[in-house]
Amino acid sequence: MRLTHLAILKRPRAILLAMIGALALVSACEQIPDAALEPQNTGPNKRSDESVQLQRYYASVQTKLQTQGLLRTDGGGPDVPFTATTLAQNFERIALFDEYAIRGGRFVAQQTPSHLRRWERPIRVGLLFGDQVPEAQRAIDRENVAAYVRRLSRLTGVNMTVSNANPNFHVMFLYRDEQKNIGPLLRQRIPDLGQVVIDEITQSPRNTFCVAYAFSDQNNSSSYTSALILVKAEHTDLMRLSCIHEEMAQAMGLANDSPTARPSIFNDDEEFALLTRQDELLLRMLYDKRLKPGMTPQAARPLLPIIANDVLRSG
Repeated sequence: MRLTHLAILKRPRAILLAMIGALALVSACEQIPDAALEPQNTGPNKRSDESVQLQRYYASVQTKLQTQGLLRTDGGGPDVPFTATTLAQNFERIALFDEYAIRGGRFVAQQTPSHLRRWERPIRVGLLFGDQVPEAQRAIDRENVAAYVRRLSRLTGVNMTVSNANPNFHVMFLYRDEQKNIGPLLRQRIPDLGQVVIDEITQSPRNTFCVAYAFSDQNNSSSYTSALILVKAEHTDLMRLSCIHEEMAQAMGLANDSPTARPSIFNDDEEFALLTRQDELLLRMLYDKRLKPGMTPQAARPLLPIIANDVLRSG
């Protein structure tokens, strides 16, 4: 099994810098009067102080982003028009370039030309919840993932179901305490999973909100065989759903981000929280039969304006 791409949702540096003072105050003094910042943490599955502080931190980030007018859920409107030309350009950057590379046993940010990758087999989405995730929250997550799976299947034409029977697309919701100790279970569920990925998951830093890994077999690096997604369970409502939307879509083959893509979740500015209209068209382009797995940017480029025009006209 070969790691084919990695997609990470992090906070943009500009937003992080703007928030440093407020977040330091939250961590040190806990003075923000927001019920979302006071997680319930009682009973036999009581979490560590680190996890509780992380939940407060993520809730404050979400609040700050929304205060700035970010994390939009409208999918884009008249204020963010785009053309077939920009759609084709965004597709090339998002689907045909990689965002990360492995250097010295670690993932490093590095934009490099790649080739078209997508699923050529049915997808079985399995959900894994840490023991500390409450049942009520699990029910919400299951419903959100199931609804999104149906949407992705309609957009791509891929046969997708939610099933824990031999899944090949794993979505994990873990608190920090569980995340640190998930290695043995990951090896059991995905025997060929490399140590680099396990280390990245168990040691994932605070500013990594969620992450997706997609894998292919050794003989065909253009066709996905499995995927692994981590959503940190400390997230509240919208950011949690945003992680589901972005990471699952990226694990379908839209592996990169672009600062020029708008409206789009494949943009680190966090303007949009959920899959947008343009993102839907990007997924339709990715699975258009005129494009073939393995195509390089040079090979695909002449077709992209034609396909972009077609999907844009068809809505």
